[in-house]
Amino acid sequence: MFDFIRTHQRLMQLILLVLVLPSFVLIGVSGYTNYVSGDHPLVEVGDSSVTLKEFDQAKRNQLQQMQARAGGAFDPAALENPTARKALLDSLVDRRAVILTATKEHFSVSDTVLRQTIASIPDLQVDGQFSPERYSQVLASMGVSTRDFEQNQRAELALQRVLGPVAMTASAPEPVVKSLEAALTQERTLRLRVFSVDDYKKGIQISDADIKQWYEQHQSAFEIPEYVSAEYLLLDEASAIKAVPAISEDEMRKYYEQNKGKYVLPARVALSHIQIDLASDATAEQREAAKARAERIAAKVAADKSTFAEIARSESDDAGTAKDGGKLGWITKGAWPADLEKVVFALKKGEISAVVPGPGGLHIFMADDVQPERGESFEQAKSKIESEIRRQLASERFADMASKLTNLVYDNPSSLKPAADALGLTLRSADGIAVDRLLPASDVDGNAASASADAGVLDDVRVRRALFSAQVYTEKGNSGVIEITPDAMVVVRVGKVTPKHIQPLAKATAFIRDTLLNERAMEAAAKAGEAALAADRQKTDAAVPEGFGTSLTISRVNAQGVEKAVLDAAFNVDAHKLPGYAGVKGPQGYVLIRVEKSQPGKPDSMMASILPLQLGQAQGRAEEAAVLRAMKSALGVKMLPEAEKAIAGDTPDQG
Repeated sequence: MFDFIRTHQRLMQLILLVLVLPSFVLIGVSGYTNYVSGDHPLVEVGDSSVTLKEFDQAKRNQLQQMQARAGGAFDPAALENPTARKALLDSLVDRRAVILTATKEHFSVSDTVLRQTIASIPDLQVDGQFSPERYSQVLASMGVSTRDFEQNQRAELALQRVLGPVAMTASAPEPVVKSLEAALTQERTLRLRVFSVDDYKKGIQISDADIKQWYEQHQSAFEIPEYVSAEYLLLDEASAIKAVPAISEDEMRKYYEQNKGKYVLPARVALSHIQIDLASDATAEQREAAKARAERIAAKVAADKSTFAEIARSESDDAGTAKDGGKLGWITKGAWPADLEKVVFALKKGEISAVVPGPGGLHIFMADDVQPERGESFEQAKSKIESEIRRQLASERFADMASKLTNLVYDNPSSLKPAADALGLTLRSADGIAVDRLLPASDVDGNAASASADAGVLDDVRVRRALFSAQVYTEKGNSGVIEITPDAMVVVRVGKVTPKHIQPLAKATAFIRDTLLNERAMEAAAKAGEAALAADRQKTDAAVPEGFGTSLTISRVNAQGVEKAVLDAAFNVDAHKLPGYAGVKGPQGYVLIRVEKSQPGKPDSMMASILPLQLGQAQGRAEEAAVLRAMKSALGVKMLPEAEKAIAGDTPDQG
């Protein structure tokens, strides 16, 4: 349900940001009655007006926010069109209407509500609690005083009181919810018969005259926009690694020893023990007694190793391990004192040590299992070591090369060769870079950027914007260093400029031939499908006609992969006259639909809980829009001639 909105949330958020921007972005920090009176009104709203100066400032703020969110990768061209400009102006008009209404009706909020609202802003909290220090830091970073910020917040809360209650109190009537729920879950059982385009291509002849005629009738389809070729230097991890000098074997051996744990697992032994307690301040008599007891136990377990666990339970003074038969678990070499390790790592599996002094007293150890050192030798790990050293050195080399690249490009503004030679970088080139995209290889005569390994870099909006800037495009200079990612940067310059033109017939022939072949095959498939549809509708028995596939049950919320046109056609079949037939054209051919059954479905628990909320929100937005229209009608909104120029982009910024 509502799959598009759920799966394209980021896109929808971007659209909303572009079209309905908050006041902080559009207006800045100010009270809602404090507006600039520009000399060039665009739209009259009651006794007030939205001015060109406000509109230009809103455009600048809008662009700054988009670029800040996208890390500089936002393309300004997305906002430089009449649709985006009109949406921006409309949002300013709507806001002005709300402000005038709030002012007239004296909407306000208390200090308590203001404090609670500010305290609830996540950016002003530390560990979920409002932080005065954080509050001061954030405002200082924005260059905003506490007074201005709180005045703006109070104004925003007051404005929310104008339309906020409308949306908050809206709800969809239960009969509407139930009706939509039934429509969404209604099920149809159907079979499909596909008349594939590919099955009708055989025998179709496309003449040169057909191709030429189609070409002449569709010239606009072959218009290639202006594009440039680019020379460029790419500095990335690979080029930095390449610049690292040869690594000596001594350096690699040293690295291996220093990082041996990455390549070799140390030896380890699984131990059990019996402990005889002996205090550090024990008398000589106590020491002799403890030693005699330990020797007696050692002789006993040595005589029959299978009794070690049983004896440990009864004789060991280490209560923590005694209950588990004296098991200590795995001990890795390097974890214990050297004198103890010398004893336990000399044991073979199943061997028992002599009495050994150690922490807490005297010990008798048994090796339950032994694993020797294992892993890669230096020779086995050599290539891996060299790669790791190169990567580490390359990170340092990259920073140095980036700094030098910046200087070299600046010192040699008319060529990239000096920088390439000095840094050992490959001077690359690619063609077919338009202002808004990389052109497909079929539209480009040279080495197409879209087909190169660096297509992702060259298609970055910052690269395309640089190539068509005055410095690079007009003056033929180098661009500055463009940071694509923290470990990839590029410098570009324009080579050849190819003006806008119509693709010649010779290059368009293959495309036109395929297009005409598909069109004629589709016509043939549709003709055959429509004939079959007419014949099937004449049948009076319920037998399934030849050619239909297996049955499947679909609903509007579970289409089972059936494309939308087929889905819509299936639900348009009269449910009272089944089996019923319908047919539609699709991308792959003509689809014949046989609907055999219609039955109500059952909503799942998620739909039952979410649908009323979504409908309520939609109802709220609709009611908000209706109230806003009524407010603007009561105030009087008049679009002035200057507004059309501003929307068209013909009016210069007022600064």
